[in-house]
Amino acid sequence: MVLVTGATGFLGHHLIPLLRQAGYPVRALVRPTSDVTFLQQHDVELAYANDISDYAAVRAACEGCTAVIHAAGQFRFWGDLPGFWQTNVEGTAAVLEAAVQAGIQRIVHVSTIAVVGHIPPSTVIDENVFCQPQDHYQRTKLEGEKLALSFHQSRQAPVVIVRPGAFYGPWGRYAFNRLFFEEPLRGWRIKVDGGKHVIFPVYAADVARGILLAMQHGRVGEIYNICGHTFTHNQGNDVVSDLARISRWRMNIPRWGVLALAHAWTFISRYTGREPFYPINLRLYVFQDWTVSIAKAQRELGFEPTPFEEGARETLAWYEAQKIV
Repeated sequence: MVLVTGATGFLGHHLIPLLRQAGYPVRALVRPTSDVTFLQQHDVELAYANDISDYAAVRAACEGCTAVIHAAGQFRFWGDLPGFWQTNVEGTAAVLEAAVQAGIQRIVHVSTIAVVGHIPPSTVIDENVFCQPQDHYQRTKLEGEKLALSFHQSRQAPVVIVRPGAFYGPWGRYAFNRLFFEEPLRGWRIKVDGGKHVIFPVYAADVARGILLAMQHGRVGEIYNICGHTFTHNQGNDVVSDLARISRWRMNIPRWGVLALAHAWTFISRYTGREPFYPINLRLYVFQDWTVSIAKAQRELGFEPTPFEEGARETLAWYEAQKIV
């Protein structure tokens, strides 16, 4: 039995079917208020917790399982530290402690390549790059990683860490999907800073496959980048435009213009309590070159990413089928 946290989210919609197709019985830890229709369709056993940091609930969910995939996490470009900390740090601590106490044989902790934070220009991001996180999400996800490695070192927890890139694919409406698919399809066709910066997308189904490979073949105590081949914003825009049969033209917004707009939106959000359309923290992602190496995952796990054109085609087909745009 494999226990999965975060099973009802974007990644879960790809991970759960893959695990079931591979023959694994699955138990999902969900909130009592979660829509579990999708999980029931895949014959997934359910366990409940009001919050991922509820140790007693997580410990009960671990009973009878041999593996845990900890995919629950809070990812936004905006928000206060306590919310990120409770999920990404305290939640991870509860899962690790529960898994160790239950004698779990393999723990896959889902982190993010974004934990590296600020990197010098021309850096190739492998698993050994020094991490300098910049926002609450990056910092708390790195703290979660540190906890996982600490449990491995001090308590022999059988932990493997995967660091995915920026998710895209069916079932997503945020971040990469919104910026590179949804907005252009709605006619909002812009690029920032000339479209020259390098992005690090990964097809969500590839993340699920990378997790399965890590669970089956990953070395405990190791970190693996799970990402697609990186390319510039312009290259990504061109692929999506050609597949969607829309113009490749994008209006360029210079860096100063984007920052001014994001600062204003973020300031207003202090009073509205709603996430800004372009939060200021987005600058940490769009103005940096994310050139990622997946050599370790290729060598040790046999991971190979889906070509972006193929993944983008499936993503666009999903948008059309859902009649979102």
